[in-house]
Amino acid sequence: MEAADKFAVLCKISRAQHFAWRAAVVELHGEEQASTVVDRMWEITGRQTGSAYAPRLDLDQPLAPQVAKSVVWSSQCMGEDAHLDVSEDGAEAFVRHEACPWFDWHKRLGLLEEDRSGCDCWFSNTVDAINAAHGTALRVETLSTLPDGDAACIRRFWVDG
Repeated sequence: MEAADKFAVLCKISRAQHFAWRAAVVELHGEEQASTVVDRMWEITGRQTGSAYAPRLDLDQPLAPQVAKSVVWSSQCMGEDAHLDVSEDGAEAFVRHEACPWFDWHKRLGLLEEDRSGCDCWFSNTVDAINAAHGTALRVETLSTLPDGDAACIRRFWVDG
């Protein structure tokens, strides 16, 4: 088996483990606690992601495209169909997910309400961690999502001021 094939399987295993631990929390503590734990997991994941991205950013270059490019790269590594679009002036960047195995899992398991909220939490905490590290005013907003029935998840990144 090629390394790329092994990595694809590893990504599937990682997602399966996420939903397995979620099921364990439901069994032990109920659905409400599971949702609370999932929310907290995405907060922590976002902070860790932002802390990993922060030292790699060149503050002499436009920030939004760098962060969006990092998100796209991370997403593609996890098997997501992610793309980067940057405004002509480089002030705004858009991350577009046209397909996502996380969305597929959430849909299949009847957990779509956790899909968008998890990603929104992850993105906002990633941005917060970057801003805390660099004193910047990076922002993110969700423009559309697969769970809401849109053709793609689109998030806009920009710097205030």
